[in-house]
Amino acid sequence: MDPTHLFELVIGMFVAIIALHYAAHSFGLPPSVALLAGGAMLAFVPGLPAIAVDPGLVLVIFLPPLLMDGAWSIALRPLRRHMIGIASLAIGAVFFTCAVLGAVTHLLFPSLPWAACAALGAIVSPPDAISARAVLQRVKLPRRLQILLEGESLLNDASGLVLFRFAVAAGVTGAFSTVDVAGSFLLLAAGGALVGIVVGTVWVLFIRRLRDEYLIIAATTLLSWASYLLGEQIHVSGVIATVTMGLILSWHQHTVLSASTRMRGTSFWTVIIFLMEAAVFILIGLSLRGVVERGGGFGVVIATMGLPILVILLALTVARFAWIFGSDGVIKLCNALGLNRYTPLGAAGATVLSWAGVRGVVTLALALSLPEGFPGRDFILVTSFAVILGTVLVQGTTLGRVIDWAALTEPESEKARLTMSQAEAAMAKAQLATVQSRAYDSQGNLIHPQLLERYQRRAVMIVDYAERTEHYVPMLQAHFDVVLAAVATGRRELIRLHRAGDIDDETLDELERDLDLEELSAISAKS
Repeated sequence: MDPTHLFELVIGMFVAIIALHYAAHSFGLPPSVALLAGGAMLAFVPGLPAIAVDPGLVLVIFLPPLLMDGAWSIALRPLRRHMIGIASLAIGAVFFTCAVLGAVTHLLFPSLPWAACAALGAIVSPPDAISARAVLQRVKLPRRLQILLEGESLLNDASGLVLFRFAVAAGVTGAFSTVDVAGSFLLLAAGGALVGIVVGTVWVLFIRRLRDEYLIIAATTLLSWASYLLGEQIHVSGVIATVTMGLILSWHQHTVLSASTRMRGTSFWTVIIFLMEAAVFILIGLSLRGVVERGGGFGVVIATMGLPILVILLALTVARFAWIFGSDGVIKLCNALGLNRYTPLGAAGATVLSWAGVRGVVTLALALSLPEGFPGRDFILVTSFAVILGTVLVQGTTLGRVIDWAALTEPESEKARLTMSQAEAAMAKAQLATVQSRAYDSQGNLIHPQLLERYQRRAVMIVDYAERTEHYVPMLQAHFDVVLAAVATGRRELIRLHRAGDIDDETLDELERDLDLEELSAISAKS
């Protein structure tokens, strides 16, 4: 394909992303569903060339930054508290699901080698980080379930990749060892964690010496690919390396980044992640044409593979339910025996967690990377795409309803010790103490009376608000409505002065930035 035409296709894809996102919001659909369906329809537009997705390139381009974004934004204390549950999902559930699907596939196709059955299980077993993020952004979950799903999606790709590599090797050599798989996984995970620690620590030391915020943002953006590629280059888990590095960055970013760098970096990163997530679903949809053509067309695919694919999709869902409900049963048994370290999810929580296993780009990339001539390659490819389509379209669209049905509540043990207003009160008291210590000169003369009065009044108001939040909420909403109206009036006047030639562009930019900060602060406080 001509490079100019390729660039035109990329631009057209981003235009389609904007249009499909708008359509999704208009019809109340998850954006991932609209993007996947839109990409699938675009794949069959007459005259549009077939899109060949390079699986290795897709993983390298999209997976590292999306993993780092998930690690950057995840809550670290709950992550540590629920690491056993996350490991159960990211490792135990993946291995269990792979075994179940391997057995079911072999029952459906006895002539298919066990290695090929295991490869299919490894490909479709791990729920996808990108798909999980797309679904979780639209729903409200209790903190524990949110952490379990986010943590699982960050770490389970490593389990799936290890199983997949051993299954493919077994398909070629005919040898497979469960002990080797377990040992390799531990080695790859430990090596990846070490790489992530080294890269993250170097970043923390290096950032302290940089002064240009644009260099800091650029260096931090490139770090996700650096850690992933370094891990893969030395044959350890690039996934674990990227996640570990992201967790280190998340912990230290509050102390090593300035306010300006954090705000600008967050804005830049949010747009990049939005485009990447959307592009992934478009590419998955566009790949449908090649998948169907390899299977012999829609008619052949449905007639010869439809029923087995439905059985495998059902087995995939049942296996996840069985593992999660079984794990919850073990916790209840331990509690009955007096081991009360963990709290069961309960039937409603376990149902939501089981229904949230959405597959995506990693499943497709692994399926496409199967070597030519691998046993059952066409069936595995079609099944993998059907699993992605089924989980995104069915589970992705109905998860919100399942959550509403479950009527989940936040357990007291998961709630923060302080509410936001109480935290603001504590912060205001600390700030007042600093102002009081500096409001007087060495002779005890008050030199900052207005500043001291302002912080005293602010601390009293915030403490009173924390104690009587419900009483003040209506007044607070009205207060910031007035602030926003004043900001809008100020903005109109500023633009009028600029259009009339009374102020120059530099003045416009400076005052507009002040208004923007005031508006963002008011919107944040109002919400």
